[in-house]
Amino acid sequence: MTVPLCMRQPETRGSKGQLLRACSGRGGSLGCPSFTGEPRRRTGPLWRCLHDTHTRRCGGGTPGDGACLQPAPVRQPRSGLRLLPPLPRQRQRRRSGERGPGGRMMLSRAKPAVGSAPAAGDRRRKKGKKVPQLEELLALRDFTGAIALLEFKRHAGEQEEDADLWIGYSAFHLGDYKRALEEYEALTKQPACNPDVWVNLACTYFFLGMYTQAEQAALKAPKSRLQNRLLFHLAHKFSDEKKLMSSHQNLQDITEDQLSLASIHYMRSHYQEAIDIYKRILLDNREYLALNVYVALCYYKLDYYDVSQEVLAVYLQQVPDSTIALNLKACNHFRLYNGKAAEAELKNLTDSASSSFEFGKELIKHNLVVFRGGEGALQVLPPLVDVIPEARLNLVIYYLRQDDVQEAYNLIKDLEPTAPQEYILKGVVNAALGQEMISRDHLKIAQQFFQLVGESASECDTIPGRQCMASCFFLLRQFGNVLIYLNSVKSYFYNDDTFNFNYAQAKAAMGNFSEAEEVFLLIQSEKIKNDFVYLSWLARCYIMNKKPQLAWKLYLKMETSGESFNLLQLIANDCYKMRQFYYAAKAFDVLERLDSNPEYWEGKRGACVGVFQMILAGREAKETLREVLHLLRSTGNSQVEYIIRIMKKWAKENRVPV
Repeated sequence: MTVPLCMRQPETRGSKGQLLRACSGRGGSLGCPSFTGEPRRRTGPLWRCLHDTHTRRCGGGTPGDGACLQPAPVRQPRSGLRLLPPLPRQRQRRRSGERGPGGRMMLSRAKPAVGSAPAAGDRRRKKGKKVPQLEELLALRDFTGAIALLEFKRHAGEQEEDADLWIGYSAFHLGDYKRALEEYEALTKQPACNPDVWVNLACTYFFLGMYTQAEQAALKAPKSRLQNRLLFHLAHKFSDEKKLMSSHQNLQDITEDQLSLASIHYMRSHYQEAIDIYKRILLDNREYLALNVYVALCYYKLDYYDVSQEVLAVYLQQVPDSTIALNLKACNHFRLYNGKAAEAELKNLTDSASSSFEFGKELIKHNLVVFRGGEGALQVLPPLVDVIPEARLNLVIYYLRQDDVQEAYNLIKDLEPTAPQEYILKGVVNAALGQEMISRDHLKIAQQFFQLVGESASECDTIPGRQCMASCFFLLRQFGNVLIYLNSVKSYFYNDDTFNFNYAQAKAAMGNFSEAEEVFLLIQSEKIKNDFVYLSWLARCYIMNKKPQLAWKLYLKMETSGESFNLLQLIANDCYKMRQFYYAAKAFDVLERLDSNPEYWEGKRGACVGVFQMILAGREAKETLREVLHLLRSTGNSQVEYIIRIMKKWAKENRVPV
């Protein structure tokens, strides 16, 4: 992940300077870092395939160069929250390859039968077929069919035992939480309400994101393992560590409880702990194929995309049309290859996703925006901001790429970061805004976010982590440490313009102008090459490397503006300092014409005398004297005639035509 940071332009006399882009990095503590080996390649484009449930850039500037969208693989693994079916019809739970134990995935899909009307002959042949019973439909997890059957009986006046309970149960497992909520709320208002309805209602509130109502309903239900699992998850949502530990102690060594624990581990970014639980369950329950998806998702989060693909293949062999698995496979392809490869994996899903599962379609639409590099972001992402966590982050990245820093800040300012990618993105936005507004407060916040990520145990040996630490030191203007971190990851970013821009700035700041010039010239982006920071630093490198004529050409290519005036100041002062008096004189001459500041005449006078001195020493061509005299004549100062008289006298004595 390359983060754009900012640094001031080379300092010049009479120039305020501008903030430049730098790069983010990461590493150890604020001091001289040391590395024991190659960084873990924990990176990927922050157009978050925006992530899986991660801005390439961490600094300021336009994160288009470094930020990347992240795809959302799927929501967190199954939580173990499983509704209690109506007691009178309590049935043996059927093990299912599509879902596995412990409840439904947050992303699921139904496959209602859709087709043309059967021919008359077919109708006659099927006329005698037996209507499926509710138990059969539930055993097959055909919740759409179950609801249809129950509603048909309800309208036909046939009495089905616990029909309302079963409709709520089926709607919940179908993902229609609003319908389930209506059924359960109606049941709780009945005098003879089954107490277990309250925990089912609480689960429905939970999946609708109504956590306060979920807790209130759960506490009205009798104590049960499901209630404890729900309270466990609610404690996590409320960040209540005391209640979290209390519910944790009540968990038992049963599948649903262990799945709940694994889910919490996942949401707290403890991916290896979650993997250990899933693998332990799989050892005893090979038929729980869906757990392979959860293991694959954890490996994805750990950036082991190849391993994730291998584990995922086990599930896809049995369930080749799974929306969740194919989406995760596409996210892996995005990380391993590119957006086109990822989009190809989603091609079938875009046509076949069931209308009953709008969330699945929303996820696919979101990831297609990521895979296509942000195309259609403004149409797709805004409605998903509060639905898919990655949507907000990807939209922020989109605004940064469009240089709309204020809009990006408005979208992320109230976000409380919990994951490294969120801290990085908040750092990028604050760095960009701080550079744009020249705000020390925003730059300080950005530096703190970068340091927090760079020093964390989980990120300190990753590429983004080292970039964050480099960004932190960049903002602190400790460029020696910046180079330590950037050198450790530069092999991964040889052709990355943003990285090279930041890297070259750090090189130049440390006085390594020859190497800095080489890196600056590797940059291909026209946007960066037209940036004043780039032009000013490249001009300084040319001058320090004794190529003042190239710095002068940079000025001649610029249009007249405040930036061209600042570049003139830099050329004039740096050339004078490096005893390159001819180009210093030319620059001071233009400055004098633009501004009557007496300092410019003094600089021009000294530079012209310096050129004359260099001619006398044989280090400048004698023919240059003619142009020096021309520059002096353009100034109406009383000292001019005296200087010209001395120069012309020498020229006459040495037969130099002037």
